[in-house]
Amino acid sequence: MTAPQAACLLALATLATVAVPGRADEWQPVTPYRPSVSSPAQLPYPGQLELELGGLATKADGEHRNSLPYALKLAFNDNWGVVVGGEAWVSAPDDGGGRTHGVGDTTFVLKRAWLIDSATAFGMELGAKAPTARDSIGSGRADYSVNGIFSRDFDIVHMDANLNLTRLGVWEDGSSRTQTGVSASFSIPVSERWGMTGELAGTRRGGADRTAQALVAAAYSPSKYMTIDVGLAKGLNRASADWSLFGGVVLPLARLW
Repeated sequence: MTAPQAACLLALATLATVAVPGRADEWQPVTPYRPSVSSPAQLPYPGQLELELGGLATKADGEHRNSLPYALKLAFNDNWGVVVGGEAWVSAPDDGGGRTHGVGDTTFVLKRAWLIDSATAFGMELGAKAPTARDSIGSGRADYSVNGIFSRDFDIVHMDANLNLTRLGVWEDGSSRTQTGVSASFSIPVSERWGMTGELAGTRRGGADRTAQALVAAAYSPSKYMTIDVGLAKGLNRASADWSLFGGVVLPLARLW
């Protein structure tokens, strides 16, 4: 699948989702988690199932990997929610010099939010990655993670800071099985419908090289019920991916209660 084909698929999926029956007054404003690495502490509106769908192209070590990441988010109330995500389609290089295609791994997250006031919130995510991808695409083993979140509004600037630990199912000899990740994103509105996001993120693991990347993205909200984003991430050292290009959409899928 080429980049234009992936973009066409994304557009068709978006149009199909927008066409879900329902009156506009049934929806509540969306709570985007993409496009940054950092997750916000806040949950979506309770009972509103939200869909995040995007396209991602990454170059690392001279190889290109393309995918269609997605996430389904549902909050039971203001404090508890779940997120199910993964890659609906992946095109990745294989060991034979060709390419392999298929679905990616699937991640299940249980999320707890503590809303301190209108400007401050803490969050905790417990995640498990199920190895639903073939071994040539995924690791073939389950990973488990815990992520701590601090979200804060500083006047018009919104910050999401994450600190997480991941217990890897596959790791190299002589390296640690536990990986630490840290990220901080900062978002600011530039007009009524446009916003900008900047982020620094990285990982550290004993016996393995550290990774680090910088991300910049623009978001456009034609209404409070939809947000469209596009951006670029650039690796800051040799252990990180050279670059990633991405774009996606966040919108409500259904009101369950």
